[in-house]
Amino acid sequence: MEKLKYAYYPGCASQEITKEADATTRRVCKMLGIELHDMPSANCCGAGLITDYDHLLYLSLNARIFAKAETMGMDIMTICSTCLMVMNRARAELDEDAKLLEEVNAILAKAGLHYSGNIKVKQFLWVLVDDLGLDKLKAKVTRPLKGLNAAAFYGCHSLRPSKVLGFDDPERPTSLEAVIETLGGNSVKYKGRTKCCGFQADLVNLDSAVGMTTMRLLDAKGSGAEVVVTPCPFCHINLDNYQSMAEKSAKEKIDLPIFHLAQVVGLALGLNAAELGLSRHLVSSKGLLKGLA
Repeated sequence: MEKLKYAYYPGCASQEITKEADATTRRVCKMLGIELHDMPSANCCGAGLITDYDHLLYLSLNARIFAKAETMGMDIMTICSTCLMVMNRARAELDEDAKLLEEVNAILAKAGLHYSGNIKVKQFLWVLVDDLGLDKLKAKVTRPLKGLNAAAFYGCHSLRPSKVLGFDDPERPTSLEAVIETLGGNSVKYKGRTKCCGFQADLVNLDSAVGMTTMRLLDAKGSGAEVVVTPCPFCHINLDNYQSMAEKSAKEKIDLPIFHLAQVVGLALGLNAAELGLSRHLVSSKGLLKGLA
């Protein structure tokens, strides 16, 4: 079997705010035989903020990332759902408009680059399910998560817009639950798993954002979840960092640990708390880990 190799694009947030997600992904991928090749000269995707400000700049920035990956001869893997969405929207637009692609390539040519449309942008979750395969993932498990009730939380940008992402059903996704169950855990069913965590409203209306975070956490907790697992660093920020505000809003203790996808995989592969970077989380998972010991 050909080795799995990717041009690795962790995204800005995972290199600064949620460094534990990046570090654990690198460690877990090495254990799974997935090669991650850094893109040291890659730029920010624009995070959707530049799209309306300067659309051509947004497309050119993303095409530059794609061109870099093409020179490496690899598809892109990212652990940031926003980067996933932004890059795939740009890729779809360039694939569908030959004249626009020509215009963007004229800009890239000034830097000696060219984008031919020959790469795909994948999320770590997709790589686990489709490229590695759940059977191979299961074979690597050394500490099955027996009895652990885990709530999958996808995040908006992992699912929508479904036309350009196309990996999972945006209303009835199954991939994250499939990974949880492959690791030996129990996948908790609850309504909020495909809803917004509130991150997009944080800087506009904090009260509204906290309200959304509170609803998501209470929904998962009320359905029996002992931990929430998300492939999105921004969802992790809201569900973990803002959980104390959610508790004040709900007027009750929630105390629900939030794990990055790579962390729950690493847990099942036998990594310890230090190797998983769990000390960086605001909501402690010490009680959860004792139950799995």
